[in-house]
Amino acid sequence: MSTQSDSSPLVGRAPKKKPQIITRALMVFLGAMILANIGHQMNQQMMPLYVQSLGANVQQVGLFFTITSIMPLTFQILGGFISDSIGRLQAIAIGSIAGLIGYIMYVWAPSWQFMIVAQSIASVASCFVSPSFQAYVAEQSSEEMRARTFATVDSIYTVVGVIGPTLGGLISQRFGYRQMFAVSALLYAGAAVIRFAMAANARRNSSSRVGSASGAPPERPTMAKLVQNMKAMVSLLLAGGVITWLFIADGVSDIAFTLGGRLEPLYYGNIIGMSNLQIGSLLSILNVTMMVMLPLGGWFADKAGERAGIAIGHLFFSTGYMLMLLSKRYAQFTVVWVLYGIGASLLSPAYNSLISKAVPEKMRGTAYGLFSTSLGLISLPAPYIGGLMWRTLGPRAPFMVPLVSSLVLAPLLWIKLGSARGKAGASASEVGGGGTPGQHLVPLEDEPAGADA
Repeated sequence: MSTQSDSSPLVGRAPKKKPQIITRALMVFLGAMILANIGHQMNQQMMPLYVQSLGANVQQVGLFFTITSIMPLTFQILGGFISDSIGRLQAIAIGSIAGLIGYIMYVWAPSWQFMIVAQSIASVASCFVSPSFQAYVAEQSSEEMRARTFATVDSIYTVVGVIGPTLGGLISQRFGYRQMFAVSALLYAGAAVIRFAMAANARRNSSSRVGSASGAPPERPTMAKLVQNMKAMVSLLLAGGVITWLFIADGVSDIAFTLGGRLEPLYYGNIIGMSNLQIGSLLSILNVTMMVMLPLGGWFADKAGERAGIAIGHLFFSTGYMLMLLSKRYAQFTVVWVLYGIGASLLSPAYNSLISKAVPEKMRGTAYGLFSTSLGLISLPAPYIGGLMWRTLGPRAPFMVPLVSSLVLAPLLWIKLGSARGKAGASASEVGGGGTPGQHLVPLEDEPAGADA
């Protein structure tokens, strides 16, 4: 009798599956993202130099990036909402069409003004891909391993930043910018084919599950549903909790980093005298650092709490900018970009994990889209202002702003994110739209239990 009693819990019960950091479906999804973004990373550092080679001065380069930020602001929330409604993979496939058109226009651009149109169209891709990517990663992870999953995905994904920038710098230096964009376009086209196939397969699987216990048909995106989601997100933003302070901090950071971020390659090339290959290699150094450090950053956020990763990450960025302003040789700038990489490895999984926990699952795409749109609106004139600061105050002036902002944000977020825990729980229960109050939010300091294109 005792034997039967001892063994009965095992009868007819499958062994409990251990949560995976990264699933097979997520790995396939990530493979397509990597192929697409090797092409994207090839031209990221070279874009300001290409625009300059087409006749733009430094101030006009800043204006170029300010104008081309308008188009994604128009579609960012819509892209996230469509992702929530019809599915992540389907939304990514839609965005890839715009990306393909933009790449073709890059190759044939006759002037920097024409590049404004090309960049605006290509940037629509990120409006659909970026919120879908982050939401898909969250859905493929368990809550207790959320930051580690984001970190592992980001770590694998950073291979695009190791290969892309150096390859882009090498091709542009030896063969020219147009040839570099042609290679990027071919890589992106290959990734788009894979994405279309994945979306079609997901649609077939969704149709086969309709009416069964394992699935339901996608929701039809309607204006009423979009308004409902937006009202819920605005409530979270104004609640004074975690989402409020993440939004404020991201807004300040976006303005600060955008002031000089687009001009940094010009600073390295025009002021320091680096070659295209050296400029591209700096981004590769950043990504090698992130590849190594991101798993540690995710583990740190899961164990020590997201606010610790966010605060310490900002300190690494401020140290990096301080060293950048003092550096004059290429070897010194490699250290700067290692510091950037460590800072990003701490910030990225902590931010993504915290947002995904503080927002209901059915609104994650809208949330990431709203964050990107709102922050983009706030920082819209920043590249142009950075160009004005360069011309009037000197080429180092735009880079003083992110140094100071990171120094201020580190202690502020440590204090405010800690005190926002209670408010976050209340606001999440109000916005959840049903279910157990607070079920969509894990406390900030919970005990152990981020593409672009």
